[in-house]
Amino acid sequence: MLDAMDAASIIGYFKGKSILVTGATGFLGKILVEKIMRVQADVHKIYLLVRAGDEPSAKQRVQQEFVEEKVVALAGDIIYDNLGLETPMLEALAKEIDVIVNIAATTNFYERYDVSLDVNVMGVKHLCHFAKQCARLKMLMHVSTAFVSGFREGLILEKPINPGESLREGTYLDIDAELRLVREVKKELTAMSSSSDGDDDNSKKKTERTAMKELGLQRARHFGWSNTYVFTKAMGEVLLGQLRGDIPVVIMRPSIITSIREDPVPGWMQGTRTIDTIIIGYAKQNLSCFLANLNFVMDVIPGDMVVNAMMAAMVAHSEEKGAQVVYHSTSSLRNPATYNVLYQSGRRHFYENPRVGKDGKVIPTREMYFFPTIARFHLYMIFTYKIPLEILHLVNLLLCGFFSRLYNDLNRKYKFVMHLVDVYGPFAFFKGCFDDMNLERLRLTMAMKTPEDRMFNFDPKTIDWDDYFTRIHIPGVLKYLCK
Repeated sequence: MLDAMDAASIIGYFKGKSILVTGATGFLGKILVEKIMRVQADVHKIYLLVRAGDEPSAKQRVQQEFVEEKVVALAGDIIYDNLGLETPMLEALAKEIDVIVNIAATTNFYERYDVSLDVNVMGVKHLCHFAKQCARLKMLMHVSTAFVSGFREGLILEKPINPGESLREGTYLDIDAELRLVREVKKELTAMSSSSDGDDDNSKKKTERTAMKELGLQRARHFGWSNTYVFTKAMGEVLLGQLRGDIPVVIMRPSIITSIREDPVPGWMQGTRTIDTIIIGYAKQNLSCFLANLNFVMDVIPGDMVVNAMMAAMVAHSEEKGAQVVYHSTSSLRNPATYNVLYQSGRRHFYENPRVGKDGKVIPTREMYFFPTIARFHLYMIFTYKIPLEILHLVNLLLCGFFSRLYNDLNRKYKFVMHLVDVYGPFAFFKGCFDDMNLERLRLTMAMKTPEDRMFNFDPKTIDWDDYFTRIHIPGVLKYLCK
């Protein structure tokens, strides 16, 4: 790793470089591409691997987001061998690429298991295969998530996940076995659907989709992870460690990524995070309660800080043969923010800036109740919704199905809410603390003397969470997410 860096050395690094970015149309990808282009006009080319049916449609997706002169759209997908590219394009690209940044992922907690494995695991394999063909490659940056550690308590270290390692004692995680399992289950589902002539295609697809989603959760929990997303991201890291060879690799593990703090546009974001549900529900006053202990720390980090850390790490470890470094881009150790800070910031914002409804009347701001445990929330749901539902079900039977539609609709909504709590609940009660000693060492190499240096700040200690939520993040949620 370099002993010292400043803005000039980071900016200078990207001069003349050809960079391949996957997942560039996502939130983090857009921030990264924009920043590289803004600070280094002489970057050679940024190739964006974009999921699209063909080259023109890929180009159209990119034109909507980026300028065309330095940015090249490639119609491809990491789920395929050779990234879904034609051989001539792949060979030409392999001769040119200096840096690969893999941000592509499916982040759905309840994704189909086959889809999650394709993107988060096999995508890594295909990218590694391509990386080994790149004669000029200096660095592979892989973006993961801090929650690959699972929901353990105490200090969670920045260390690689070993092959076979799982979070449940007595289990051995065999990635090849998981891939085989999915193929076998899909084969069984196909055989079953072929034998059931009465079902239409939509019904068969729905059955397969549900089965694949349930299989993902089942396998994740068998090995100690809470959902399919973090489970398959963990597997992706393992595969990267096994296949990288002597390619310099950096694994960046951010926690919950929030809106931009500084540049290019404070407050800008794309996609709703778990914590934003509180803000949106509070703004619309259609959420009277939420699952969270206000005293617990929610590990969040602004998106531009993650990108700054990524760029600094690329420079620091470029051409470091055989290196694999893990970084936690997190805040819980050095500058923890509790759910209460977010809630109080929200209350203050909405009292000072009351929302106005479509009828022109002010939406009154009410207090929100927080359930400090999942058990208490379950008790509330049983007495408030489940028991009345069962009474409705009994009445419906007595009246020969008169209330069937109403009962089925309410029961479906009840099950959906309970499913959300099952999948997202662990995040609300996370008790771990992410160690970021590796990233702190990287921070210590960074000079922070000039305004240009501060453009690459990724130190969470510099964040005033109350100010950030009140002045930047909450207005950003209302502007960009709360339609």
